[in-house]
Amino acid sequence: MQNQISPLILSFGASDPVAATGIQADLASFAAMGCYGLPVMTAILTGDTAQIDDLHPLEADLVDEQARSVLEDMPVLAFKVGQVGSVENVTVIAEIVSDYPELPLILDPFNAVIIEQGPEAEDLVLAIRELLIPQASLLMISAVELSRLAETWKEGGESEDLAADAMTLIESGCEYILVTGTASDSNEFANTLYSEAGVVRHDLWQRLPGSHAGAGSTLSAAIAALVANGLDIPDAVLEAQEFTHAALTHAQRLGMGRLIPDRYFWAREPG
Repeated sequence: MQNQISPLILSFGASDPVAATGIQADLASFAAMGCYGLPVMTAILTGDTAQIDDLHPLEADLVDEQARSVLEDMPVLAFKVGQVGSVENVTVIAEIVSDYPELPLILDPFNAVIIEQGPEAEDLVLAIRELLIPQASLLMISAVELSRLAETWKEGGESEDLAADAMTLIESGCEYILVTGTASDSNEFANTLYSEAGVVRHDLWQRLPGSHAGAGSTLSAAIAALVANGLDIPDAVLEAQEFTHAALTHAQRLGMGRLIPDRYFWAREPG
């Protein structure tokens, strides 16, 4: 008799040589949650622990071939989409996930560390908003990134209202939105989960000292893994936050720049 396999998650994202974000971060977080990650590379990052210097997108045909080959071979239980790299890649990924509407999609496509500039950046944001967000089971986005995204549909002079912006995206088809870094005092930060019913949960966390790389990637990957393990999204969001906070508490200084989350902190703790 064949042993039960680990939940399989297909993850689209960039390759990070530091392994703080992107595909490498996803694989580590999936493994820590008992899942098996199937990486589909969308771009290659260059940089170190201090900063990401550049992003080099892969051809959309190559992204499509990587994903389709795996999906025809293995029983995937969830999708995770991170850095997409290009408008062409967004189109291909949107077509792929639309072919598997029964699978949950955890979407975390915005990386504040990578500053996109020029007309291509605006087209990329619009493509994500129109093609991927309506298909997402959960969109994870920072409060700052949500405000920037809202500029694509707001008229000049409209007031900033994160809750209203989140509901606009939910009305487009997205099931849940987790807005990170919402208002709190200087010693805490807050994450707020929205659904069509409004605020589902509002979680406060103590700020940790130091500058970290990969916190967002860890959180969204952990949510995907917990959903693949059968948790509903509100419970997965809470447990993933607890895991991420612990990984950041045990973060390691591997280079001269920012701290890297330790997703295997539990394996190093004394029994």
